[in-house]
Amino acid sequence: MSDAFHLWYDDEAGPVVRPYAMTGGRTQAAGPDFDLIALVVADSAPEDDPTLPHGHAAVLEVLQEEPLSVAEIAAELDLPVGVVRVLLGDLLDAAHIRVSRPVPPSRLPDERVLREVIDGLRAL
Repeated sequence: MSDAFHLWYDDEAGPVVRPYAMTGGRTQAAGPDFDLIALVVADSAPEDDPTLPHGHAAVLEVLQEEPLSVAEIAAELDLPVGVVRVLLGDLLDAAHIRVSRPVPPSRLPDERVLREVIDGLRAL
């Protein structure tokens, strides 16, 4: 075998697929940017769409058990977060997933209000 072949093949793991090959060379999702802690829920199973590429089907597969954050999906699939974000963008466009984004800090309650609630609960 040629030296070039060895760069693309691992004897133990089989053929190596570069992350950019999974995304068609794209580095950003077509839709919104996915926060690392955004929760992703599958609305379909990989079997529901036999035309899904392997990477997309793998994302749906890990989401079958429970909703996961973007970071958890990347860790579970051992993929870079950037690749996962592109795959999620495709799945969101195809209505295979739903994403609940975290509340921005500006919309969280003021610390003073939370302390008043805690004090009120303690008074009960």
